[in-house]
Order: sequence, then C-alpha cells, then structure tokens
Amino acid sequence: MKHSDIAYFGIRHHGPGSAESLVQALQELRPVAVLIEGPSDASALLPLLARPEMQPPVALLCYPEDDPASTSFWPFAEFSPEYQAVLWAVGNKAALRFIDLPSSARSPAEPIDAAENTDAAEASEAGDDEDPHRRDPIGTLAHAAGYEDGESWWSDIVEQNPEPGPIFAAIADAMTTLREGEGSIARFEARREAHMRLEIAAARKEFEGPIAVVCGAWHVPALQAAHVQKADQALLKGIARRKSTMTWAPWTGPRLASGLGYGAGVVAPGWCKHLWRTRGRHDGATLWLAMIAAVLREKGHLISTASLIEAERLARTLAAIRERPKPGFEELRDASVAALFNGEALLWALVEAELLLGADVGEIPPDTPLAPLIEDLQRNQKAARLKPEALERELSVDLRSESGLFRSTLLHRLSVLGVHWGKLTDAGRSRGTFRERWTLAWEPEYAVRLVENLVYGPTIEKAANGRLIQMIGAAATLDTLAALVQGAITADLSEASSAGLVALEARAAHSSECLEILASVPPLADIIRYGEARKTETHRLSGLMERLIVEAAIALPYAVRDLDQQAAASLVGALRKADEAIRLIEPGDDVLNGWRDGLAAVLDGPRSTALLAGCAAHLLYEAGQLSAEAAAGLLGRRLSPGTPVIEAAGFFEGFFSSAGQRLIYDEGLRGAVDAWLKSLDEEAFVAHLPLLRRVFSNLDSMERRRLIEAVLGRAARLPAGLTPAPDGGEAWRRHLERLGPLLIVGGNG
Repeated sequence: MKHSDIAYFGIRHHGPGSAESLVQALQELRPVAVLIEGPSDASALLPLLARPEMQPPVALLCYPEDDPASTSFWPFAEFSPEYQAVLWAVGNKAALRFIDLPSSARSPAEPIDAAENTDAAEASEAGDDEDPHRRDPIGTLAHAAGYEDGESWWSDIVEQNPEPGPIFAAIADAMTTLREGEGSIARFEARREAHMRLEIAAARKEFEGPIAVVCGAWHVPALQAAHVQKADQALLKGIARRKSTMTWAPWTGPRLASGLGYGAGVVAPGWCKHLWRTRGRHDGATLWLAMIAAVLREKGHLISTASLIEAERLARTLAAIRERPKPGFEELRDASVAALFNGEALLWALVEAELLLGADVGEIPPDTPLAPLIEDLQRNQKAARLKPEALERELSVDLRSESGLFRSTLLHRLSVLGVHWGKLTDAGRSRGTFRERWTLAWEPEYAVRLVENLVYGPTIEKAANGRLIQMIGAAATLDTLAALVQGAITADLSEASSAGLVALEARAAHSSECLEILASVPPLADIIRYGEARKTETHRLSGLMERLIVEAAIALPYAVRDLDQQAAASLVGALRKADEAIRLIEPGDDVLNGWRDGLAAVLDGPRSTALLAGCAAHLLYEAGQLSAEAAAGLLGRRLSPGTPVIEAAGFFEGFFSSAGQRLIYDEGLRGAVDAWLKSLDEEAFVAHLPLLRRVFSNLDSMERRRLIEAVLGRAARLPAGLTPAPDGGEAWRRHLERLGPLLIVGGNG
C-alpha cells in the first residue's frame, strides 16, 4: 500500500464499503495531505463539500467560459469514498486537493462523465476494447473467484466484508496483476495518470509527513510505478487549456445508478446509502425489510410482522447457500418476493425504484458561487415554493391566481430551455382552460442543460427569450412559427413574442401551402380564445388569424385534388383541427361563411379526394349547413353501387371517422350506409372490415351497444321526415352477425 511516505488507496467510486475502509485507514495514517482523483483546477472548491449546508448528492460542474455546452460533472454521494475523504481532511486540517487533469484540458470529445468507474467506465475510456481486463477489471477478478459478476464480488469482498483487513493492499496487488504486461494505453488515459504522478511528486516535495492518494483502483499500479518525470512532462506538453468556470450543483440519488447511463454508477444507490448509514450494525437486513414494509403499507398492502420475520430468516438462509458473508439486496429482494409478495415478482416493481434508486435531491449552501442560470433558477424555485424532487409528483396550478400563473410561467420557460422539470399531462386540454396539470421530476442533467443555455442570457427569462428568438429565426414553415409564437406567449416572453409575430406576419404574407396554413390555425386560436388566462393582448393576432382562415378557404379546394392516401390523411387531420379551432374563436360572419364556402367547394369538387370530400361533408353537417335529410341523400349518392368501392370507402371514412355516434341516432344516415354495405359482395365487405373497425373504434362500449340496439330495432322512433333504413334494417342484422364482436370487443383497436 505504501510507496515511501505515500499511501495509495484504490477505491470504487460511490462504494460505501470503500468509504468505510478509507475512513478507517485515514484515521490510522493521519496524513498531512489528501490527494483525490478529480480535476486539479477545482481544488479550491473541495472544502465547500464539508460545509454543513452541503447535502449530497451534489456534483461539481466545470465548463469552459467560451463553450458552456462542453460541461463536465463529477457527482458525490454521502457514501462516496472521495466525499468521506474530504470530510476527514477538513475535519483534521489536512491539505486537500484534486490531482487529475484539469477540466480545461478535457476536449469536448472526452466523456462528459469524468468520474470514471473502477471497472467498465474507465476501461471504455481507455479505448482498449480488445483487453477484457481493461474493459472490466472487477469482473475479471470476480470470475477468477467463481462469481458470475463483478457487482456481487465487490459487494462481498469490500462493501459488506465485516473484516476488511488490509483490503487496499489486496486491491492494489490484484490490479497490478491485471495490468502486468499491459501494452500502450489510450493517450488521454496516459495523460491522466502522468498528471496525477506529477501532482503526487510535487506534494511529496511540499509536505512533510504521510500523504494519502485516493483514486480509482485501476490507477493504483500506474501511480505507484516509477516513471521519469521528464517523460510525464513531455506527455502533457501541448495540452490545450481554456479558462473554466466551476461550481457545485444539486444531484439526485437515481442519477447515481449505472442503469440510468452513469458510467461510474452503482446498481442500487438506495442500497448503498442504507449500507453506509447502517455500517457497524448487525440489524441492517432487518432495517431494510422494515423499509420495504413501510413502502408497501403506504401503498395499502397488509404486511404482518410474522411475514417480515420469515423474510429475514429466508434472506439469511439464501446468503448462506450462496456463500455470501451476509444478505445483500438481491437476497433481501428474493426473500421479500417469496414471503411478502406471495411469489409475485411483478409486485417488487411497486417498491423497487423507491428503495433501490432513492429519491434524494442534494442541496448546496446559498452563498455558493453558481452559474448565473442555476442561481436564477434557485431564486425562482424559492419564489414559486417548488422544491426539486427526484420522483414524479403531480402539480395542479390555477392560472387565475398570481402564484399559479408564476409557477406555470416558470415551468414553460424552463421547457423552452430544454429543462423539462415539469411536463404537462395533457398539453392540448391544459392550454384550453384556466388550470394546468403538471408532472414534476427533477433530473440532475438539467443543471448541465442550464449551463449550456448561458449563451442566450444570464437569467431564465433572458435565456428563454434568446433561445426562442433563435428558433424563430430558423423556423422554415408557418405552422412551426405559429407553435413557437404560442410557446413564447404561454411562457410570457415578450421579446420572443414580438419577434415571432413579425416573422409570422411576414411568412403568412408569402405562404400558399394549404397544409402549412391549416396547421398554423390551432395554436393561434388557442392564444386568442384563452389569452385572458395569461392576460395576453390578442388584437394583433385576430386580424392575422382571420386572414389565414380566408387564405386556407381559398387554397383548400385546390389542395385536396388527386391526393395519395398518406397526403390525404395528413390533410384530413389538419382540416379537422383547423375547423375545431375556427369554431372556438367564432370569427366574423364573412370569415366564417368564407370558410364554409371552401368546405362546400371541396365537397362538390369533381377531383376532390374522396376522404377529404367526406370530411368536408361531415364538417358542414356538424355546422348545420347540411341537414340530416340532405346528408342522408348525399351518402346515398356517394355510397351508391355505381360509385367505385375505393371512392365510396374513402368518403365513408372521411364522414364517419369522428362521427360514428351519428349512426346511433340518425336512421337516415344508417339507411344510406346500410344500402352501401348491402351492395358489397363478400370479398369487398371483408376487405373493408379494417375500415369499419377504425370508424367504430371511436365509440365507447356503451355507444357500441346502443348502435347495435338501434340497428336491431330497439331504438326510439325516427323524427318525421327522415328516411327509414331499407329492408327494415334486415341488412344491418345480417352485417351485425359479423360486425357485432368488433363493435363490442374491438375497443380502440
């Protein structure tokens, strides 16, 4: 373990057993200086970790001032050996510094996750994909010891070993054996180790007394080995250095998990925290089972004390069978499934995330120097009384209250910056009311995202304005512009709103693409119709909106001609949404009549695609421009035997795809459809079953049953003047023998 007066401690990042053994070793060694693997230019920030107000998990963020997007981060948890080393050094007045390459020497191409793992992450960074030892050194040792994976081996030997003994010497010997005969390593990896050796040599000259070096276990042999300083200096020559900014940011427990993409992560951060907090105790398994029971009881499950006793007994038996020193979370999980979940492994999912990942969100001292956007976010979070949490929670806001509007505005501005802390559970419906429902869940990379957005401004409002203005300038279509303007107004970004309106008016003046115009109508209609909720001035938009409606009505009869299936389906969707939006804002009679004239021209056009003609007929029918009797007659003609089956099917789908309910109440429409179905031969009928299923899938189960009853003659009498179904509904009875199961069981298939 020692090389002269230097003690090397090879640890596993975020390993609670490593942390416990390290604290014991430091207490015995009493070093005058503690050197830690980490960016050397951030050493001045290390003592902040020991502040009482600093509550891990937290992460060190470093980014070049000229390129904030190239942010690197180093997370620290309560159970991280490096964090405990910092606490020991500060508490014992030892010198404290990082010794790895400075953050400014890491190019944007280097991994953003700079705190590499002892095994797979470091190996992949080294770039030697052919060497299995480098790819997974812990796995190599585990297989040699008869284990299936490195996680279990490390847990038994280090994390849960009740008598670790000279564990660091053993780890160093094992890594030395693995690295014997090692050829050349990746240049970045070699530079890292060269820089750490030089920093250790400088510390040896500076300090009198023992020095502790805390680093990933894989590096220990390279740092202990004798190297010529001039060779290390030559290796580092020419490294580009940029001025960097560094700060601390809150992190979350779940983002310490390897399963969520963190290379140096652990499988179960919640379990690691539990191991750390119950170190030295013999009832760790009992307490873990008590936590499982508490979570289950909170979710309404009955858990008896007898079941818990049986689960613990089973866990200890499993550990003995598997030759493990004590039950790990795998044994406790398996025992819980057997004793608490009646063997239903799926029920484990109820507690897995909460227990194994945890829900911790770190906190940093209020006077910590922060990146401007992170600092502004914390001010806004405090003002909004919203605390970041790792697990999802629901939030309902009332836009009529000042506090609700403030919360909504903040969340919308963050979304503009790509920080989706809050997600609208129903964006379309929420925009159309005075209430919004959000799902909140904080992810630690949002801090990195904020740093990346510093190029747009130092506050949330300015950065969101800047980013939206850039997006508006790059928008290529009218509907994209309309959506961006809607976002700007929703987020109360006046500069972006003004820029967006100018661009929107200019684009609208030159746009003749019907689909583009139609798609721009709904977002603008939302602003006009519900602008009062956000105190939005809508006068300027109203005139633009009416102009777009008129232009769409003029372009529509030409846009629907001779379309293929995909183009027709896209236009139908845009047409329905635009019509719904137009009915919501209730424009002037001239504009509304012009729109309906456009729909009538689509219906009557000889070259109109049948799907769109049917859609136009339905919209006119719903608007009262087409009577029930006229609609029945129209369907009779368009679905007559003389019409090609493909065109008849298209018209049928266009009319009924969102109006299947009409068949329940309108026997005249049913009669026209009945006559068409009756005219189909068996092969054509079978071929059109998917179409019928799509139409009827929009009906709920009650509506489908009522349609069957109506067809079978148990519906109410028709109002006077409507045409009864041909054959007294006999053909429908025949069709329903085949369609009945589809109507009742088909659902939304």
